[in-house]
Amino acid sequence: MYQTPSPASPDSTPSHGTPSTPTLPDPERSRLGKFGVLPQLAGTSFLVLGLFARLPLAMLTVGALTLVTTASNSYAAGGFAAGAVGLGSALGAPLLGLLADKRGQRIVLLVSALLNTAAIAALLIVTLTSATFSGGALALVLTAAFTVGFTCPQIGPLARVRWMAMTRRSPRSALDTALSYEGTADELTFVLGPALVGLLASLIAPWLPLALAAALTITLVSAFAVHRTVAYSDRGSSAARSLVDTDADVDTDAHARTDGDDPSGAGSTRFALVLLPVAGMVAVGTFFGSTQTFLTAFSGQFGAAESSGLLYAVMGLTSAVAALSVAYWPQRFRHTHRWMASAAAMTVAAAALALPASVAAMLVALLFLGLFVGPTMVTIFSIGSAVAPPHRLGTVMTLLASGIVAGTAIGSGLAGTLAEAGGAAAAVVVPAVAAAVLLVLGAVSAAALRHVSRA
Repeated sequence: MYQTPSPASPDSTPSHGTPSTPTLPDPERSRLGKFGVLPQLAGTSFLVLGLFARLPLAMLTVGALTLVTTASNSYAAGGFAAGAVGLGSALGAPLLGLLADKRGQRIVLLVSALLNTAAIAALLIVTLTSATFSGGALALVLTAAFTVGFTCPQIGPLARVRWMAMTRRSPRSALDTALSYEGTADELTFVLGPALVGLLASLIAPWLPLALAAALTITLVSAFAVHRTVAYSDRGSSAARSLVDTDADVDTDAHARTDGDDPSGAGSTRFALVLLPVAGMVAVGTFFGSTQTFLTAFSGQFGAAESSGLLYAVMGLTSAVAALSVAYWPQRFRHTHRWMASAAAMTVAAAALALPASVAAMLVALLFLGLFVGPTMVTIFSIGSAVAPPHRLGTVMTLLASGIVAGTAIGSGLAGTLAEAGGAAAAVVVPAVAAAVLLVLGAVSAAALRHVSRA
């Protein structure tokens, strides 16, 4: 195992307000392999908090859907409530990221935890006390649901910002390992969250999942907010680290400049580069939303539409495992090449979803497809972290997360429309097209980054 953490370790008391970057140990000596570097850098408590503090986000949409549908006896009202949560999250996340960049993560997370807990309580109250769900009563429910999403703390994106700060003087493999872990944590929570909602709502009460989400938010998010690692991310722009710079895809000088520093327009170029991974995450979200809808239509052919969530979870599990594998990919395999290779395989596997004629065969296809989803997400987050302006890391990370949310709504709507007209055979086109768009965006990103590095 590793030696005792140095005094600069986040789990030991820093001697100054702004700790130095933790010393990177030898990963070969850890029983955890490359992942042994993570508790050494951030402390075991950070890994635990970072995993479970993001669980409420994975519970809110399905929790609102379940609560409102049960209380109103209306699938439409429940769907509107879930959509309001998603819309609020997509709009609120970048604002929280911007505020975290300007004011620091600690205060922003503490305030958002309080506001989100109050918003969840408001949603529970207005839903459970409404006699009817039309007119003003429904407007109150939807307003509360939107506020729940808008104020939801963005643990995953802001945890990534902390890792970037802690690994900025380490080999690129350290950040790769951290982002692989983060991708797996996201996948696991978005599998466990809906499953936990379904279990608690069916066995105990429909309001319990949201009540639990509120309790987890006020406790775990607050603990995450004040964890010692926040000192690294809150030091300002000096905490920025370029991943693609060391990959020879972006020149170091261009990355170091801020929007207002460069009279030649590198700031606007940097902004354009940020839009590419954001667009990639919109495509990823479109893939997710359309796959969920397609699986609902597919399982409905066998009279088991309610089992579609379990089918989707199978893909999530293999995606989580594959995300961990990115830490072991060779460093000479550039991130833009990783994006294109993963997206190409994802396109082929998504197109293969049209082939299964039984649930068992579909399970095999989803297991195979998940192998390429996790690495694609990890890679896009890596590229996004590299092209982000140093003083806007939180903003860009939350924009990437919002892209997934917005894309999920797009994919659900497109696939739902096609499924209504032509069933699962029509809806399956959307995931394949979304993966193909990802491949195109990967190629465009590779060309754009090469152009910047040569400029």
